Amino acid sequence: MMLRRWLAPLALAALVAGCATTPPGPSPEVVRRDLERRIPASVPDRAGWATDIEVALRTQEIAPTPENVCAVLAVIEQESGYKADPPVANLPAIARGELERRAAALRIPKFALNAALRLESTDGRSYGERLDRVRTERELSELYEDLTGRVPLGRQLLDGRNPVQTGGPMQVSIPFAEARAETYPYAIETSIRREVFTRRGGLYFGIAHLLGYPTPYLRKVHRFADFNAGWYASRNAAFQQAVAYATGRELALDGDLLAPGAPMGKPGETERAVRSLSAELGLDDRGIRKQLEQGANLGFNDTLLFRRMFELAERRAGRPLPREIIPGIKLASPKITRDLDTAWFATRVYDRYRRCLAK
Repeated sequence: MMLRRWLAPLALAALVAGCATTPPGPSPEVVRRDLERRIPASVPDRAGWATDIEVALRTQEIAPTPENVCAVLAVIEQESGYKADPPVANLPAIARGELERRAAALRIPKFALNAALRLESTDGRSYGERLDRVRTERELSELYEDLTGRVPLGRQLLDGRNPVQTGGPMQVSIPFAEARAETYPYAIETSIRREVFTRRGGLYFGIAHLLGYPTPYLRKVHRFADFNAGWYASRNAAFQQAVAYATGRELALDGDLLAPGAPMGKPGETERAVRSLSAELGLDDRGIRKQLEQGANLGFNDTLLFRRMFELAERRAGRPLPREIIPGIKLASPKITRDLDTAWFATRVYDRYRRCLAK
């Protein structure tokens, strides 16, 4: 009897606890209202923006917390000012200059380039006329697609590849979006490239790039740095800093742990520095390479290399070292005319993020 009297309340408590472990999240309508309230009043069609963001969060199973919502809104505001296909200042001059640079590199005479641009394009205008009137990356991308599809010199100049590689309200990478086409929840009208330049597509893939991976970060500013520099760049830059302390070498803290395509016999500077500690790390060159290859994943934090490197570095530095720092990368693009870096981008977005949270 006594045992039964104890078991009955415990069973009831367990049942109640089990029912309470997965409380339902806010409804889509509640999330949209919160989004619409946080989007600046000056933005046209706030309800439409809120709907597209809510769908992107829900279909990717990303919690619509104030922190996640404000992270998305901060990036949109920084990258496009809430424009699905934002205009780019001086884009005709930038695009023409890039074509002339490519022609010169291939030793194609300027008169041949000008002759190609005088040809009639698919909309009846010449390619040169269209080039002189492009305002957005979508328009330029469509021009390049037309040029490479119909003009042999265009294919030669552009190497068969559209040079416009970012777009949309969050300026997301088009190759990143194309690699995730299978998860896209909307009907694809022509191509993923074209979808990126729409509001719904640009938001869906931009949110995937910003929030669609787990991080060990304590502050959103490092996720914003990753958005600009690549997944886990902030964690990897902190690892590079630890390598620099442990070896006494000066390293670029850019988040790139491996030189792209580098053979085992020609490692990049970070890998060379790590190899110099192979005896202390208890890893040979192949073991080091294998663990550095995990730098694109959260699991790199759990590798023997990561743990031992920080142990060595902190012993030599005489203090704890951060596990994430903003990478030191200068922003380079024909669209950028000022001396900017990843720190500038991340801190600007973080300021917008905090103002959003205060609403």
